[in-house]
Amino acid sequence: MARIDRVVTSGTFSLDGETFEVDNNVWIVGDDDRAIVIDAAHDAEPIIAALGTRELLGIVCTHGHDDHISAAGELRDVTAAPVWLHPADRMLWDVLYHDSSPDRDLLDGTTLSVAGIELTALHTPGHSPGSTCLVAPELTTVFSGDTLFSGGPGATGRSFSDRPTIEASIRARLLTLPGATEVRTGHGDSTSIEAEAARPPFGAQSGQ
Repeated sequence: MARIDRVVTSGTFSLDGETFEVDNNVWIVGDDDRAIVIDAAHDAEPIIAALGTRELLGIVCTHGHDDHISAAGELRDVTAAPVWLHPADRMLWDVLYHDSSPDRDLLDGTTLSVAGIELTALHTPGHSPGSTCLVAPELTTVFSGDTLFSGGPGATGRSFSDRPTIEASIRARLLTLPGATEVRTGHGDSTSIEAEAARPPFGAQSGQ
């Protein structure tokens, strides 16, 4: 039976000459035999420990910021699993990995299968050009990376980001999902589509 495991790893996020301490959610989707990792952040060891003896089918990056990909290289080396990333974030990947490439393009509509369920990629630019969420209807879940958090859209005050774009992505690609869909985020607590649809800048109280 498919399940979702969460591993929280700690490290830094660096962009535009600034560095911040951050905790990241690493999501593992699968069963007792096979799994997919979403956002291999900071430290491969706890991710490998959580995987146990399961075969890793893929390492999916919701976007290319260094805190979300910093363990992807080591995890790939250990498991031989392919790394998926939207090509619009390749310039962010290259900052950290000068001499290697992602293995697969995580394009809009890409589907990945594990444990009898499908994860479908939804391109949601704004936090970064290639930001991508993964929706799993059978699990009533969307993995939102840094596109949508409990409390609203992800940050857009740095290079390659844009506030109107992220809000448009959320309205068109995420708020159209069933309200009960659990939003499993890149940092912090999970939320739901229904809860975020009711909050500014999307809810009626925002005046929009």
